[in-house]
Amino acid sequence: MRRSAAETKAVILAAARERFAADGYEKATIRAIATDARIDPSMVMRYFGSKDRLFAAAAEFDLRLPDLGALPRDRVGETLVRHFLDRWEADDALQVLLRTGVTNQAAAERTRAIFATQLAPLITALADDPTGGDGRAATRAVLVASQMLGMALCRYILHFPPAVTMSDDDIVAWLGPVIQRYLTGRDPAHGPL
Repeated sequence: MRRSAAETKAVILAAARERFAADGYEKATIRAIATDARIDPSMVMRYFGSKDRLFAAAAEFDLRLPDLGALPRDRVGETLVRHFLDRWEADDALQVLLRTGVTNQAAAERTRAIFATQLAPLITALADDPTGGDGRAATRAVLVASQMLGMALCRYILHFPPAVTMSDDDIVAWLGPVIQRYLTGRDPAHGPL
């Protein structure tokens, strides 16, 4: 079967995401990814040049964060939790980052960059100090990330039974108020927002 270049790239990326998510960066090989994609390993190298570049392409992840400024302030926590649940279900790139980020420096850096460039600005926009100059927005962003990545790790990577079997509504009910506090609650170190 003959594929276009775009189709071939898409097949390689899908196989790479699955392989990186299953095996992690270190154990995933170009040969295994090519086998999964049912192509010759030279084609993987032709399109991506190296395992590092393939990983970078496979680990591209757009959080597609909603505009929280348009919501009532007391609903931003639950909205953000529900949004993350939807994103995790729709795209396995986050699982690739989680699985590989703990053992691979490039994956860890990619994860940090995604949250720094996508989540931190959203939280800064919610803060009273839009510049984030006092560091509170960054602190709030890392607290939100710790909860959301922690749940993703427990649910999708480690497969903790309670996390796997909880409904999305239950997760929103448990985590929504926590995320709400991180986003809009009083900063215990600096006083109220």
